[in-house]
Amino acid sequence: MTQSISVKCKLIVPLNLCGEIDSTLEGFADACNQILEVAKRENCWNTTKLHHKVYKPVRETTGLKANHVCQAIRRVIGNAKAVKQIHKFRPTSISLDVRTFAYKEESQSVGVTLMCGRVEFKLSIGGYQIALLRGQTPTSATLKKTKQGKYFINFVVDIPTQPTGKTPKASTERSRSVIGVDLGRRDIATTSTGKSWNGKQIQSVRDRYSQVRAKVQSKRTRSSRRLLRRLSGRERKFQEWLNHNISKQLVQDAKRINTALAFEDLTNIRESLNQKPRSKTERRRTNNWAFYQLRLFVGYKANIAGVPVVFVTPAYTSQTCSRCHHVHPVKGKSYRSGKFFKCGHCGFEHDADMNAANNIAALGVTFVNSPEISGIACQLEGQLSLFPTGEIWDKAPAIIGTPIER
Repeated sequence: MTQSISVKCKLIVPLNLCGEIDSTLEGFADACNQILEVAKRENCWNTTKLHHKVYKPVRETTGLKANHVCQAIRRVIGNAKAVKQIHKFRPTSISLDVRTFAYKEESQSVGVTLMCGRVEFKLSIGGYQIALLRGQTPTSATLKKTKQGKYFINFVVDIPTQPTGKTPKASTERSRSVIGVDLGRRDIATTSTGKSWNGKQIQSVRDRYSQVRAKVQSKRTRSSRRLLRRLSGRERKFQEWLNHNISKQLVQDAKRINTALAFEDLTNIRESLNQKPRSKTERRRTNNWAFYQLRLFVGYKANIAGVPVVFVTPAYTSQTCSRCHHVHPVKGKSYRSGKFFKCGHCGFEHDADMNAANNIAALGVTFVNSPEISGIACQLEGQLSLFPTGEIWDKAPAIIGTPIER
């Protein structure tokens, strides 16, 4: 099995060829906009049917190569399936296939077909990109132009993945352990193995950028808009760097001890939190969460490493005691107070995020080792328990590391 990833490489473009790339990007965007108008007017979203309607007129009006027009049709159809409403296409990128580009490993260059013909560009890349491209023959890529006027090409390559192994079916076989990962703002990620990544630094950086943006936006000048774009890029790059580091360490730890990774399914968490009354600052901090990006980074890294990743329901993971599996009997109250958790039923004291990570790990065991079990919650002495009766109770202590009172 393989995993498709994108390898971003910077192009070394001579000044006399910048205009040629720009002309091709503008022609491609113009072609996409023409195709989109025809597709909307005639309500035609089938690639083959749309091709017969727009191919000749678009080639005549834009001067694009044949394969560029075909890629423009595919982009319009692809965007229509991905988003509800397609806005006007801008001259920022062009899709390439095996007929319109060729990567040359020996010279670390790439030949790209522009409106003026085939042009070869040198690549400015490091060891990481070279290692990913070694022995590869990419068949698709995207040529992009940034707001700063720099040119990049994103190669799509297939990386071999490691098998994740079969889920044990017999109860006599050894169960696969799971590392639970609790995500939050105070601590970006906390694992059931005791590892934690503090979110103080990223929160400080975001607050500082927010204050600078507020001052710059009030000026409303051309230079202030340029500064805002630079600030946005720096903040985004810092967040990506942080998430790449966290995801890499999580996958490495799981692979080293041969475990799976379990996360809370935080789909639509932003929308649900925005419905609650909060201050403007808290709303901004919540909406700046990049948990989905971290989830994507973990996903493709784990797929390459052969590490299984499961997602569990987040309900009660922070409120439940990971030792006796009880929650506070009064609705709206919790045994958790900030970073401290003390169970009122068994007296268990623990770091609150670590307690939640243990619960997530225990829930993950039910998916990894017993996917046939449909229910993962039951009533125990009037309280909510995270485990069904039977086999899972015997598996949970090995993951949580504390005794369970039945």
